[in-house]
Amino acid sequence: MKSFFKYLLASILGVLIAAVILFFISMGVITALVSSQDKAVDIKSNTILMLKLDQPINDRKSPLPMLVVNLTSLGAGNAIGLNDILDNIAKAGQDENISGIYLELSGLQTGIATIEEIRNALADFKKKGKFVIAYSDTYTQGSYYLASVSDKVYLNPEGSVNLIGLSAEIMFYKKALEKLDIEPEIIRHGKFKSAIEPFMYDKMSPENREQIRQYVGSIWDQMVEQMASSRNITVEKMNTFADSLLMWNNSSAIAYGIIDRALYKDQVLDTLVHLARVDKIKDLNFITHHKYLRVPETSDRKGYSRNKIAVIYAEGDIVTGEQSDGFIGSAKIARTIREARQDSTIKAIVFRVNSPGGSVLASEVIHRELYLAHQTKPVIASMGDVAASGGYYVVAAADTIVASPNTITGSIGVFGLLLNAGDFLENKLGITVDVENTNAYSDFPSVFRPLSAPERLTLQKMIDGAYSTFVTHVSDGRSLPWEQVDKIAEGRVWSGKNALELGLIDTLGGLTTAVEIAAKKAKLDHYRIVELPKPEDPFDQIMKELSGNVKERFLRNELSGHYKQYKLVKQVLQSDKIQARLPYDLNIH
Repeated sequence: MKSFFKYLLASILGVLIAAVILFFISMGVITALVSSQDKAVDIKSNTILMLKLDQPINDRKSPLPMLVVNLTSLGAGNAIGLNDILDNIAKAGQDENISGIYLELSGLQTGIATIEEIRNALADFKKKGKFVIAYSDTYTQGSYYLASVSDKVYLNPEGSVNLIGLSAEIMFYKKALEKLDIEPEIIRHGKFKSAIEPFMYDKMSPENREQIRQYVGSIWDQMVEQMASSRNITVEKMNTFADSLLMWNNSSAIAYGIIDRALYKDQVLDTLVHLARVDKIKDLNFITHHKYLRVPETSDRKGYSRNKIAVIYAEGDIVTGEQSDGFIGSAKIARTIREARQDSTIKAIVFRVNSPGGSVLASEVIHRELYLAHQTKPVIASMGDVAASGGYYVVAAADTIVASPNTITGSIGVFGLLLNAGDFLENKLGITVDVENTNAYSDFPSVFRPLSAPERLTLQKMIDGAYSTFVTHVSDGRSLPWEQVDKIAEGRVWSGKNALELGLIDTLGGLTTAVEIAAKKAKLDHYRIVELPKPEDPFDQIMKELSGNVKERFLRNELSGHYKQYKLVKQVLQSDKIQARLPYDLNIH
């Protein structure tokens, strides 16, 4: 027995020592990875910048090395930063060693407004006399929209172009809830505030159908106009192609000028050999997006500047508290805006928002800090794919609001949603709930019983009050009469192009446009950009990732494209009582 315990203790000690050694080896590897990101890279002449856009594109990427992110996210991969893409394209335009850009667009995963920004940057790049070539195994509407700006668009001979127009599909839960004996308790202000319609109806309301037709039509018109212009095809013909399913066959796509040639990857490389003015494929010099980030920028600016423009990124659902992955935490973003306001070296703020909204309370906290910042220095709002409801609420105090024609915005409205699951528990599961209160409404709100008339009235007053505050913020920020804002509000969703016509935004453009306006308003010829909130220390982030919610990362990886539906249900169950958010997630492919 003594020998058994001796060997057992020796084994445990050996495992602990091995674990400690492995930990320090891992930290050494991670240190090398982190430090390798800072090493400058030199490139040869006639190099081609390869943009392989097969990962999600966020406004700002994670600062962690790719390998570390893959290890800690169970292989889910690292998002690409739009800010980095735009910087790289602009830098490549000035780089005499870069002869052109090669786009690989199979698996493009991003929103249509983000695509618009990248597309505009590529158009500016072409003005430098350099080429842009696009290739994909198959083109979704989003990837083709991006590819159409290229000098040449190539497609795999067995591929196709999905050019059929835009469609909005909404899933309704009313009948499912009825079968489960679950009653939704819904309070809203605004006939277009359709976020809760899936719980009320089994199809779109006339108001919701009207607004969807308006903004989806506006986005499609913008796409068709740009694609038609780039490909020297009329808008009428583009719509005819979409109505006739002509582009599913690549021979039709070639015949009608949608693509230039059907080529295999090796044939595309042969084409690049000619464009790069080299002799053979093996002589082609490619540099990836991630590697080109480490190439020093050639700048005509005069040295170091103390003057700064802060670009503050806010991406995800708006919630109270600190910020985490996929969420805009009111405490962290408000603190970041406040620190930028108090920093005398920061001469202007660009507030980049990509959000469908969320908590009204959290939105109010952020709006207040932006309002205070606006009193002391220029504040420019830049809208991404979506800045609607709470996402519009938080930018309403900005001096200037910039959006893409394809941005989803507006949705100025408020709603509350509770679920009464008492009958479900009793009828389906045999569970009953009893309660003893000290006062008349001590258990308000409760998921085990319906709302009483006084409770419903109280919630409606809260919703109406929040709506009035929202409209007042927009009225004050946009210098529009309250009644005029109320007329275009009521929860109605608009495209960026519609919003410009209505006075909800000031100009069309992207993040680059917003920075240029900020510099002009601050009267800065010489400045540098600082991106906020500042990323955490890489080691702290790594440890947080390693010790974080493994189940959440596993679900994201396993559910893939369906993770958004899981996330939506989770949001409904965990959200604040009063919400200012879009009715659904919008994805245009």
